[in-house]
Amino acid sequence: QVHLVESGGGLVQPGGSLRLSCAVSGRDFGAIGMGWIRQTPGKERELVAAISWTGTRLYYGDSVKGRFTISRDNAKNTVYLQMHSLRPEDTANYYCAADRAAFRPDVLTDLQDYVYGDQGTQVTVSS
Repeated sequence: QVHLVESGGGLVQPGGSLRLSCAVSGRDFGAIGMGWIRQTPGKERELVAAISWTGTRLYYGDSVKGRFTISRDNAKNTVYLQMHSLRPEDTANYYCAADRAAFRPDVLTDLQDYVYGDQGTQVTVSS
């Protein structure tokens, strides 16, 4: 069973930056694709970014392209989400997500392909 621990959220002014981290255990981290999902109350979960197990294939949602960067450090079993030029509409609880299977060649964009925890880390963009 995969265990995901997110950190790095907080309160930031519009235009600011944050880096989210997710420590992963319980799975072979180097063999699974990873993603970041966000959710605000009353809205559906949104896949923000994803990275393949090789780290060579990336996906970004249209609303974050050019501002967010996903990366992974297999030596640390950690996936990151670097966020720049934050906007109030980026306010959400951000969840780390792990592919249900291993060694899939493509980056995953279907939320049903992922498992994620219950905690997440809250990002609030406000002046």
